[in-house]
This record gives sequence, C-alpha cells and structure tokens, in this order.
Amino acid sequence: MLAVDQRAPQERMPVPSPHTATVLRTAASRVQSAGGRARSVRSTPTLAPGGREVLLIAALYLAGELSRGLAGGGAALAEKHAASVVRLERRLHVFHEAAMQRLAHHIFLLPTVLGYAYLTLHTAVTAAVLIWVYRGHRSAYPTLRNALLIANLLAVFGYWLFPTAPPRLAGIGITDTVSSATSINLTSRLISGFYNPYAAVPSIHIAYALIVGLTIVRLTRKQLVRLLGLAYPLLVLVVIVATGNHFFFDAAAGAAVALLATSIAAMVRAATIRTGPSVRLGALRSAVLDVGGIPVVVMHAQPSPASAIDVTPR
Repeated sequence: MLAVDQRAPQERMPVPSPHTATVLRTAASRVQSAGGRARSVRSTPTLAPGGREVLLIAALYLAGELSRGLAGGGAALAEKHAASVVRLERRLHVFHEAAMQRLAHHIFLLPTVLGYAYLTLHTAVTAAVLIWVYRGHRSAYPTLRNALLIANLLAVFGYWLFPTAPPRLAGIGITDTVSSATSINLTSRLISGFYNPYAAVPSIHIAYALIVGLTIVRLTRKQLVRLLGLAYPLLVLVVIVATGNHFFFDAAAGAAVALLATSIAAMVRAATIRTGPSVRLGALRSAVLDVGGIPVVVMHAQPSPASAIDVTPR
C-alpha cells in the first residue's frame, strides 16, 4: 500500500539551499534595478509620437518639393512636351482648359478665390486630414501617410521623365490667374526659386486630393462628410485647370499616381500586419540563470502591474 505524506504543505516544500536562495535574491535585485532604470528612461523628456510624425512628414514634403528641380531639359523641352499634351487632348476632344478659364473669369471674384485655393488647399486640407486620421483612426494612419510619401516619390520620377510646361507657360493663350488675381506672383524670382514650374506631370495636387478624399470616404460614416470627400478632388481639378497650372492630362496622370501609391501602401500595411513585431522593445526583459545546475528564465514585463518574476525550468 502507498504511504501518504500527512505533513502540512508548508512542511513538505523543499528548503532551498543557501546557494539557490542567494541566486534568486540576486535575480530579483537585478530585475528590480532594471525596472527602475526603465522608469528613469521613460521619464526622460522625449518628442511625442505625434510630434515625430509632424517633423517626418514636413521634412519629406519639403524634400519632395525641392526634388521637383530634378525636372530637367529646360524650357524648350518642357514646351515641346506641353505641345504634345495639347495634341493628345485635341485628338481625345478634351482640350477645354482655355474654355474653363474663360468661364471662371466671368464669375465675380472667382479667379481670386481659385488662386488662393491653389496656394492653400493642397497643404491645409492634407494636413487637416492627416491630423484627423492620426487622432481618430490611428490604425489607418500608416497607410495614408505612406500613400502620400509614395505618391511624392512617383511624382518626382514623372518630373524627371517628362518635364512639361504648365498651360500658363505653354504659349497657348492661357494666363496665370494666380499671379494676376492674388498677391502672390508665381513668376517672381523669389517664388520660382523654391519650385520648378516644369514639374507638372503628374499633378501632385490631384494625387494628394484623391488619396485624401478616398480616405475620408472610407473612414467616415457621415453621409455629408463622405460627399465632401468625393467632391474635394473635383474641386482641386477645377482649381488647377482654371488657374492655368495643369492640363487635364496632368490630372489624369496624378490620379494614376494616387491609385498606384494607395495600392502599394495598402500592400505594405497588410504585409506588416501579417508579420507583426515579435517582441515590443522594452516590453520584456529576461535573464537566464543557473539555479542549482538547472537553467532558469527570470522575466520582468512592463508595463503590466501584475508582472512578477517567473521562474520556469527550461
């Protein structure tokens, strides 16, 4: 017959050797010290994630704007490409840029409104939507940000491959209404020194507008806001054409860039989610100890308050 140990549980527990007890106390001390150092590091003032995103996007946008200077070839080649665009649009019966500009001139103050819209909408609306998505739809933010950055890269390649004069500089009877109807002269030496007027294909205004507009439609449930998201790219199209800054061809190229950039960003996001980070930095600290000849893993997790030392034979 099997003998049953009638002793209390406390009496049946093996008493650790002095060496084992010393090792465990040392491990606990090291883990607590590591936790203190981690709290000290976390208390060090650092730039918030939102601030880092602002600096990142601002830097990359500025780099994209400056890289428009890669559109080479000079005025002669750019005007030659513009003439090719005009011939293509005439064959397709969509060469109506001059008619749209004349129509805008017949509406009181509309050229001024469109001129200032050209100068402000591209940056202001994009920034506002980035902030809205970051604060209210964080999971969708990486896709939006990456799509905008990819669109910039694709656009720079287009500027280098096909430098094109905008309608206002193509000698086809379309005027520069931004310079004539607002206080900003696009042809001044100061303004033109910051961008290349021959970086027109694709239209980055349309690319951004489509990416932003489709993001609004996808994320909001309010019907009015969805309609505004759908209308925004159309408004930008009117602005860039009526002010003489882009052909319809440029806009079509910008739309293609937007769709391609969005697709690439979505695929990158999906791959990231499938892979996922194996261990978050700073979330788990571990040490392998030798307790009485047995390998032991001592883990300390942060920031969960329930974390404790886990001594598990391996």
